[in-house]
Amino acid sequence: MRRSFPLILLSLLILTGASLPKSGPIPLKKPPSEAGEKEAAPTPEEKPATPTVGGKADKPEVPAGDEQPVPQPKPKDGSGGAAGDQKPGTDGRGQAADEKKEEKPAPIVYPPVEAENAADYAKCVADLKAIGATFDEAKRIDDGKGCGIDKPLEVTSILPDVTLAPKGLMRCETALALARWTKETAQPAAEVAFDKTIKIKALNQASTYICRLRNNATTGKISEHAHGNAVDIASFTLSNGKTIAIQPRDEDGTMDGAFQRAVTASACLYFKTVLDPGSDAAHETHLHLDVIERRNDYRYCR
Repeated sequence: MRRSFPLILLSLLILTGASLPKSGPIPLKKPPSEAGEKEAAPTPEEKPATPTVGGKADKPEVPAGDEQPVPQPKPKDGSGGAAGDQKPGTDGRGQAADEKKEEKPAPIVYPPVEAENAADYAKCVADLKAIGATFDEAKRIDDGKGCGIDKPLEVTSILPDVTLAPKGLMRCETALALARWTKETAQPAAEVAFDKTIKIKALNQASTYICRLRNNATTGKISEHAHGNAVDIASFTLSNGKTIAIQPRDEDGTMDGAFQRAVTASACLYFKTVLDPGSDAAHETHLHLDVIERRNDYRYCR
């Protein structure tokens, strides 16, 4: 047994050395792809980039007929969006932060209707009755905005035979000045200009009491018509049926022109303001006569 063991071991070594190669097997190269390049690993398909407008992603167009996105309601605080959505330079309501709040104009305070002195009014009424005017005492007028008459008269005729057409509302002082002017200067002027038998039968008025501003403007001072202090005379009707209309007559060489200029000039003896067609465009068709109070009894006549 001891002799055979070395022989067996030697035989195994010889057999093992004969069958083992000097180096291990080398793996064969993989044949190249048809394109001649190494095949890349598949990658996920990239989504097309969203077009941009002005640096912001543009919303994809929604085909006609498709449901539109539902708009989100605005916050209840009226800011129009989250704090981060506020536009630069605005106060959150879309207004410029440096814009001043619009100031409301102060309310206009109108004076109350002026109360008339009872004694002066009683004397005026007595004088008006004595000259032959026809009138009715009317209720106090207060139309607001400073318009009104404390003791108005509704005048039908200025003299016994001279009507006011149509009848009009005014203060007693206005009616008395109108009656005296007609009796003392307008009637005598008509007799000189036309004939001694000619009488003034009517004063045709365009306006007495009315609540408005001067010259019917939208801004400015209140008219004396709104206080019952004024009357506008549009024409004179004579006893022969002729009507002398008030119109621009500065260069009118007829007796009609002379009569109008005469009565206009004389009116400044009775009224504090006299405006004729030559004063401005607003008075081209009438004489404006009023008894507004001025310092030192100043008169404005033109």
